[in-house]
Amino acid sequence: MAESTVDADLMDRGGVGLTIHGRRATITLNRPDKLNAQTPHTWQALREIGQRLDPEVRVVVVRGAGGSFSAGLDRRLFGAEDVEGAPGLAALAGRPTEQADAEIAGFQQGFSWLREPERVTIAAVHGHAIGAGFQLALACDLRVLADDARLRMAETGLGLVPDLGGTLPLVRAVGYARAVEICLTGREVEAAEALRMGLANAVVPAAEFDAAVDRLADAVSAPPVGAVRETLALLVQADEMVDPEQQLAEERAAQLRRIAELAG
Repeated sequence: MAESTVDADLMDRGGVGLTIHGRRATITLNRPDKLNAQTPHTWQALREIGQRLDPEVRVVVVRGAGGSFSAGLDRRLFGAEDVEGAPGLAALAGRPTEQADAEIAGFQQGFSWLREPERVTIAAVHGHAIGAGFQLALACDLRVLADDARLRMAETGLGLVPDLGGTLPLVRAVGYARAVEICLTGREVEAAEALRMGLANAVVPAAEFDAAVDRLADAVSAPPVGAVRETLALLVQADEMVDPEQQLAEERAAQLRRIAELAG
């Protein structure tokens, strides 16, 4: 697959880069001057990549340019009806419920495809992964952290809820009580603690970060593709404590209630 198959203007507006080398794709959040803050265009670009990615791609690595993975939502979304043609929170609050629900469902699709069994996905996290950045890392099958990584779920402290698919994998990774603490306190989880509680598969010094990601990507792409696909599907099925689609719907409904209250 060539990068030209994904709309270049959308990728640029979303601050997302895509490179393909053989069976590996690398998605890079590429707004380093904004700490890779995300907008609806980011989620639309991620969704487009997921829909168009060549089936020959076996591994997808998601990473951030510059000093951070992603600092979460672009703060302009909190104070504007429109951000570069995409709806801000005030605009969503003014939509009919069904329309706003459908828009958030589209945002979620930018993350949810990363857990489909067609390929293995790896979040390569350095620096801050806050809010939507943390949820993007949680959307991936595996997470490699540099030792400077800092994870934080900031939404609840802002009066919102995590609604990009992050609640279910967080509870699965750390358990209900720990997830409650992480979300409601909004505290930072440093790399070493993330490894202890199961949020990271590996933590490595910054100087070894890229090599560690490469080794893992090579290792998980080595088995036959059919075996990987079937194994991932089985593991997902075994881990499903609730219906994932229902969980996404619950996140959307909760977020719409929060947006409406904040707007009022």
